[in-house]
Amino acid sequence: MAKINGNTIKPGMVLEHNKGLWVVTKASHVKPGKGGAFANVEAKNLETGNKLNERFRSEDKVERVTLEQKEFSYLYEQGDALVFMDDQTYEQTELQKDWVGEDRVAYLQDGMKVTIEMHEERPIGLTLPDQVTLEVVETEPTVKGQTASSSYKPAIANNGVRIMIPPYMGVGERIIVDTTTGEYVRRAE
Repeated sequence: MAKINGNTIKPGMVLEHNKGLWVVTKASHVKPGKGGAFANVEAKNLETGNKLNERFRSEDKVERVTLEQKEFSYLYEQGDALVFMDDQTYEQTELQKDWVGEDRVAYLQDGMKVTIEMHEERPIGLTLPDQVTLEVVETEPTVKGQTASSSYKPAIANNGVRIMIPPYMGVGERIIVDTTTGEYVRRAE
């Protein structure tokens, strides 16, 4: 870990502060006419999700943490846990579903490559691929003469997620979905 000055804090950095790990979401640097420069920092705790608003003077020293990013493959679900395998060492790691997040668990597919951020061999964050391919299993029937207008219709994908798709698409269509927004991107080849 490296100590950095308070005036060098930027969004995206991970800091160790008050015995916790914080990711900086906003940082505005202020240089008043009188007194020393400082940074107003908004951060989010990586473990608890709590938010922090802190003012760091330019002479304050803070610990900057670098997280190790490892590639893992998703293997299977085991009760309330999800099992992942390290692609280099073949070691298996279990993560709780509620830690991963119910909205992201639905997008996990067998063998999917994910990135797990680690700090001192402890998982801190999980990143899914930007997009996944799903199949439409339930939707309203296609109305003859309906075109690809801006109106979308509800559908349910094979992972159980509700999604809005173009009106001309039907059951059995393979679609690409954005894992961060849960929105339809395009038809899969």
